[in-house]
Amino acid sequence: MAETLRRVLSSGSAAGTGEGNTTEVGPPLLLLGGPGSGKTALLFASALEAAGEGRGPVLFLTRRPLQSLPRGTRAPLEPLRLQKIRFQYPPSTRELLRFLCSAHEARGPVPSLLLLDGLEEYLAEDPGTQEAAYLAALLLDTAAHFSQVGPGGGCGLIVALQTQEGDSGDALQLALLQRYFPAQCWLQPDALGPGEHCLRACLEPGGRGPRAEWWVAFRPDGEMTITPCPHQPSNPSSDKGSSSGGQP
Repeated sequence: MAETLRRVLSSGSAAGTGEGNTTEVGPPLLLLGGPGSGKTALLFASALEAAGEGRGPVLFLTRRPLQSLPRGTRAPLEPLRLQKIRFQYPPSTRELLRFLCSAHEARGPVPSLLLLDGLEEYLAEDPGTQEAAYLAALLLDTAAHFSQVGPGGGCGLIVALQTQEGDSGDALQLALLQRYFPAQCWLQPDALGPGEHCLRACLEPGGRGPRAEWWVAFRPDGEMTITPCPHQPSNPSSDKGSSSGGQP
């Protein structure tokens, strides 16, 4: 089961249980959680996982440059992996849309994984569902283009979205985004899990397998460990409360 989540991280979706070292790119993944739930750390871990697979580079989009590497990463010890992560910082929704629309003109190796951190910051500029639908569709189109022109293996897509408590507008946006992202992974910090910095990841793989939950722990030495949760509730939102942002 831990290997399944590692495939999720490196391919951008629930990738099934394929044999060998081939990474299957499945449906796009929406990474969800409240403030401080570990979205950026796990997103960066996914970039490192994919960068170490011998595939194409990783394209990491975020509104503001990272001031420091996310806690728990071993990036300082992996310079070759870091070199394969290409950071872009569109400062506004307009610039993000412009960047995605021109992605087919970019030169150089085709990305094997497309990551977007902080989708809620871009959606906040225009909270309507029309803008959310357009941006989601453009992200999917960009990943599909990279998959078509890449040397093989396809391009995965992971988008991180911060959920808020008790906001009906956010719930409406989330319901719409879930139509574009059939696979979702909900994150919740949990002090009861193994490790000093631990979160619980609940994966809904979008029809490509059963729901599953893991402890994801970041050790002081930077190692990320993944272990199955011993108890998995029947409802993935049962322990998330209203912070799930209206998850059905």
